[in-house]
Amino acid sequence: MKISKRASAVAPSATLKIDAAYKQMKASGIDVVGFGAGEPDFDTPEYIKAAANEAISSGFTKYTPASGTEDIKKAVIMRIKDRYGIEYNVNQAVISNGAKHSLYNSFAAILDPGDEVIVISPYWVTYPELIRMCGGVPIFVKAYEENSFVPLVSDIRAKITDRTRAIVVNNPSNPCGATYDRDTLIGIADLAKEFDLYVIADEIYDELVFTESYTSFPTISEDAKERTILVNGLSKSYAMTGWRIGYTLSSPEIAKAMGSLQSHMTSNPCSIAQYAGTVALTGPQEDLKQMIGVFKKRRSLICSLINDIPLISCKEPTGTFYVFPNISGIIGKSYKGKKIGSSIEFADMLLTNELVAVVPGSAFGSDDHMRLSYATSEENIIKGLARIKNFCAELV
Repeated sequence: MKISKRASAVAPSATLKIDAAYKQMKASGIDVVGFGAGEPDFDTPEYIKAAANEAISSGFTKYTPASGTEDIKKAVIMRIKDRYGIEYNVNQAVISNGAKHSLYNSFAAILDPGDEVIVISPYWVTYPELIRMCGGVPIFVKAYEENSFVPLVSDIRAKITDRTRAIVVNNPSNPCGATYDRDTLIGIADLAKEFDLYVIADEIYDELVFTESYTSFPTISEDAKERTILVNGLSKSYAMTGWRIGYTLSSPEIAKAMGSLQSHMTSNPCSIAQYAGTVALTGPQEDLKQMIGVFKKRRSLICSLINDIPLISCKEPTGTFYVFPNISGIIGKSYKGKKIGSSIEFADMLLTNELVAVVPGSAFGSDDHMRLSYATSEENIIKGLARIKNFCAELV
């Protein structure tokens, strides 16, 4: 039977594939260490789980408005106002089934076939696939490690054409853990205004920032706010990855279009998760603060261990719970007589021989790197990096 060209062209998520392989090995009793997971290793806070139980027991289990309940929209708006000092109205918010769904809605709302979207590389694996699924064309702009993976505005300008519709700004960024300085964001905002572009501001990791200052894109100017589709969610901040609650804040026109799309695709996000998500946003934030402190400690540990391994180097990230070590010194080396020709081959050999799961950098557009998540225990970090060090010691 025929499979559509659109579906056939979509590559499966490399991160989810590796995480699934790791979990299968773990379930089989294999002593494997996984660095692939893009989710906090903390449990969802008790007060949020209690709210979900309350939603069920009180009968909050029916359809909601397609774009989300007014309560969770107000909670999202209040969170953004309290944190960044910018105001939105309820008709500008759309609650979706996770930030990934919010991104799909964003691209579907603004792209016609052949429209181009600028994506900073290294990029999150799903951006190019979502853009293609919506008929668009991803155009990549390389951000260099020597610039802490922050792109040059001049490089972005060079890729703008009359088909460009939007720029994706992932800040803090997955996989690099980079945060963008305000001057760079101002430069991108100026480009967006000059060429009349949207900015898809994916700020899903905005709570996981380890620098003293962080700039949310729509705070740059009123014009920047008007042309920004701000994407965020509850997965990373509240350890709610499986609950699937994401959101966008945008112009009323874009929000209305996304709400219409969603009304046909999903009817509405899960009512129980919306109820619990409202409580997550408005309730005590001590669990979040504690989690940030643990990640900051792990970040220092994993970077020090990585930089102690010959042939590998690592810049300390300023956000997220990922590191993106440079493995270019490994490419071309041989392990037990087999040459390593790519980050994929390195990841495969590492998993087979040392039982360590990492994500190859090629999944993010950079074959000279690998991504490690430190959303795992210090014990696993120490054990896993010792195994990687053993692997590298046998390279010739």
